[in-house]
Amino acid sequence: MAAGTAVLGDIHAREIALTSVLTGHQVVNAIPVEDVIKLLNTAKIRFVLAGAHGLAGWRDSARATEDIDFVVMAKHVKRASKLLVGAYPHLVAEDHEVVVRLRNPDTKKVAIDLMKTNQPLYGAAFQHAVPTTIKGQPCLIPTLEMALAMKFAPMISLTREVDKKHIDAGDFIRMVKVNADIDFETLAQLGDLVYPGGGKEIVEKVHQARAGKTLQL
Repeated sequence: MAAGTAVLGDIHAREIALTSVLTGHQVVNAIPVEDVIKLLNTAKIRFVLAGAHGLAGWRDSARATEDIDFVVMAKHVKRASKLLVGAYPHLVAEDHEVVVRLRNPDTKKVAIDLMKTNQPLYGAAFQHAVPTTIKGQPCLIPTLEMALAMKFAPMISLTREVDKKHIDAGDFIRMVKVNADIDFETLAQLGDLVYPGGGKEIVEKVHQARAGKTLQL
């Protein structure tokens, strides 16, 4: 078990670090994910690293991203927002129902998203997370099943931009292809948190991806 966890950590640490490097090369004034993780850890703020960074190991494929996504424990969201705006004063916090967005008002680009646990799926994030280490900093990332659910939710959203939905679908398919061991019972439970009956659809989409079929978005 310990050996398996170590290998898992190495894969995620490697791909998250590479995602950070690629982002630094391709995104102007990108904030290194490891710096934000260190700030949150020092302040004892509980979080799960999500988005392109947190899912990079499950994709076994790094790519640049314009923002860093965290699921933050409800009681820590305000403190995390204040901490990060203090550390990065060029950002302004926008408090929405399900997320606090830290945006650069000049470029209009979002640099950091703090996802709230008032959404059913994200409320389960801390129960479906595994540990890794990023440049010496401990960090939680989603389990494979949670990672798939986190891509399933925006992929089927009625309000998500079409181009972004296709990126979500690409990530979903990639994770399915490179991970043979998926706990379908847990996956279905998480899918039902996206919407009632979503468990059946997410399992079907995994089977479609494995069969090389086009996913209907």
